[in-house]
Amino acid sequence: MSKRNWPASFAHPRFWPAWMAIGAMRAGAWLPWRLKLAIGRGLGMLAWWAAPRRRHIVDTNLRLSFPELGENERDRLVRETFKANGIGILETATGWCRDPKHLRHRVTYKGRHHLERAHAQGKGVLVVGIHFSTLDLGGALHSLYFPSDVVYRPHNNPLFDRFMTRARSRIFGEAIDRHDLRGVVRRIKAGHIVWYSPDQDFGRDVSVFAPLFGVEAATIRLTAKIARMTGAPVVPLMFHRNPDDRTYTIECRPPLEDFPSGDEVRDATLVNAFIEEAIRKHPEQYMWLHRRFKTRPEGEPGFY
Repeated sequence: MSKRNWPASFAHPRFWPAWMAIGAMRAGAWLPWRLKLAIGRGLGMLAWWAAPRRRHIVDTNLRLSFPELGENERDRLVRETFKANGIGILETATGWCRDPKHLRHRVTYKGRHHLERAHAQGKGVLVVGIHFSTLDLGGALHSLYFPSDVVYRPHNNPLFDRFMTRARSRIFGEAIDRHDLRGVVRRIKAGHIVWYSPDQDFGRDVSVFAPLFGVEAATIRLTAKIARMTGAPVVPLMFHRNPDDRTYTIECRPPLEDFPSGDEVRDATLVNAFIEEAIRKHPEQYMWLHRRFKTRPEGEPGFY
């Protein structure tokens, strides 16, 4: 539904589900840690049971990306993916609704010097993040070390979009609409760190095909374009919940070398290589729920 078709007042009954979701997230953010994990896993398994279409998407993505897995192993990974994304709802609520300082003792930051050195060049930095279930909590915890801006996709529901944008604006210096390329370039040229996630399928018109897990994937060209327009270093960053389910690791890698190179496929392949490496560390925490391989090369049938 277009935002212009929504009622003018947030008191309208059509917004009541969003109000309840916001209330639930605010309450969930303050639950004890073990209870958050238990509720998150329960939500994930409820979604696994109630959303066969989404389950099919996850299974298809994992079959394409990990062909070496047997059916039983893949079924287990599908369930673990739903559980991790269920926990991610509570992690997102925590990141949006609480001061991230209360979790600083749970974070290990590896490779911090890479971002420090990149930022010291004075050209701004484009940080390449990934859509893990921990994304928003990761952004909140990362902000304890480096003030950053973030590129985001507006939510279709205007009430929830306002809640989400205000939460992210509290965490980040500025929340930038993903369609606002000028805003991204302006902030980077002003010397800011901008967090951007290029790992989703945005369609043929804005993408080139580059391998991801050995599958040709529509990969957005914008990462290299922003780097070319700003001259900023591009720093890969990953964020994971550790196997103990209590601590987290932020890891920066060295800036991408010879990037952009002028070869769009080469640049997209370099970005995808990092994305694949990060996913392989904790594949269940990736948001396999979206159709990553939706757009296919001409003449190739769809997977979903």
